[in-house]
Amino acid sequence: MRTDVIVVAAGNGVRAGEGRPKQYRQLGRVPVLRHTLMAFLGQPGIRHVLPVISPEHAALCASALAGLDGVLPPVAGGATRQASVRAGLDALAQDPPDLVLIHDAARPFVSPRLVAQAIATAAAEGAAVPALPVVDTLKALAEDGFLATGPDRSAVRGVQTPQAFRYALIRAAHRAQAGADDLTDDAAVAEAAGHRVAAFPGDPANFKLTTREDFVTAERHLLAELADVRTATGFDVHAFGPGDHVMLGGVRIPHDFALAGHSDADVVLHALTDALLGTIGSGDIGHHFPPSDPQWKGAASDRFLAHAASLVRAAGGRIAHLDATVICEAPKIGPHREAMRARIAAIVDIPVARVSVKATTSERLGFTGRREGIAALAAATVRLPWID
Repeated sequence: MRTDVIVVAAGNGVRAGEGRPKQYRQLGRVPVLRHTLMAFLGQPGIRHVLPVISPEHAALCASALAGLDGVLPPVAGGATRQASVRAGLDALAQDPPDLVLIHDAARPFVSPRLVAQAIATAAAEGAAVPALPVVDTLKALAEDGFLATGPDRSAVRGVQTPQAFRYALIRAAHRAQAGADDLTDDAAVAEAAGHRVAAFPGDPANFKLTTREDFVTAERHLLAELADVRTATGFDVHAFGPGDHVMLGGVRIPHDFALAGHSDADVVLHALTDALLGTIGSGDIGHHFPPSDPQWKGAASDRFLAHAASLVRAAGGRIAHLDATVICEAPKIGPHREAMRARIAAIVDIPVARVSVKATTSERLGFTGRREGIAALAAATVRLPWID
């Protein structure tokens, strides 16, 4: 059955702090909204993913979605969650799906299992939500501030998203309840319209980000998911040739010679590129950018390193640390070390504290000792999702 996803992201979410809506806060240096959308893209049975946003957040949304394929253009939400969902449902009416999943943008850890079960249960029952048993005792609070007997927790469930429905059912229910904007979720909208809603097992990891503390928990959860820590090395060397500068670590350094090579011959960025490619088993720099290809003649090596970093991210990974050692008699690296660190960090989009640049000589031994060229060693450490 054709299934579309509406991701509700129109709220202000200010309780999480940082001065911006929580769906645009960074989680592992990636906006929460992007995490959530990516969780649905490519899942079996999913046709379209549609964000519903506040028009005031259009620039934030554009930044969060940059380069992300498979997402429909965002639509403007309303003053309430129900109004925003209705806007999303109406936007899908031109080419309606059979099923629709409605999900909170602030739940970035929705799993493939949960998505698949939502689709299957909605297809069978018409309306379905993920639900978790309540582990704490529930009590009613009287007007005088004292506790009173509460409901039997064995008969109570905590409800999550994605909530899944036959599209025609939930759109008609929302239209029928258009004036009742106090309903707290889409299951309540369906129930108010006379539909029964089936429950299927939720997932404790599919928690909603609301407070600062939730973001701390989410960062820990994200790191726990990236349990495969890999380290790889890279090496490069180039001889000197005619010129008045060398490129090292993306920084132009005045010198009596230039480094000879098909590109700009930046041995530091080349070695780092090979190290990053090694962490994901993706060959070497020559495989991705053959020196026989004229388009790379004189190319800036930051393109090579940025490409390797993008492949790590595409594999679901995070760059934890980059380390480079330059081996030469001249030029002096010390005066340019911090500029090199800053440039490398900018190319791969990590904090400069995660980049190290060192230098040494070969004690006048070998080709570097004879000032015939420059060599560089590099190491990269990345965190990736565990794959058996």
